[in-house]
Amino acid sequence: MVCEKCEKKLSKVIVPDKWKEGASNTTEGGGRKINENKLLSKKNRWSPLGTTKCIICKQQVHQNGKYCHTCAYSKGVCAMCGKQVLDTKNYKQSNV
Repeated sequence: MVCEKCEKKLSKVIVPDKWKEGASNTTEGGGRKINENKLLSKKNRWSPLGTTKCIICKQQVHQNGKYCHTCAYSKGVCAMCGKQVLDTKNYKQSNV
């Protein structure tokens, strides 16, 4: 869960670019090289697991943020900035 301010910062879904001039999947204008293997090329390499880790449980976070989804929901804070979003005082939550 993220706050309204951090919704703009969320990364985009991994989908191919639309076919248009200047897209990364075109061969003109410095785009993709012919017969280039995108998995082996160093530029634009995507990693499903980010380099940031959750402050509480040290699990890798897939978005740029401070908390993983589980810890953010259990504490009621924004996963990216740590701002209090939800009051979880009356919630019945387990430690699992």
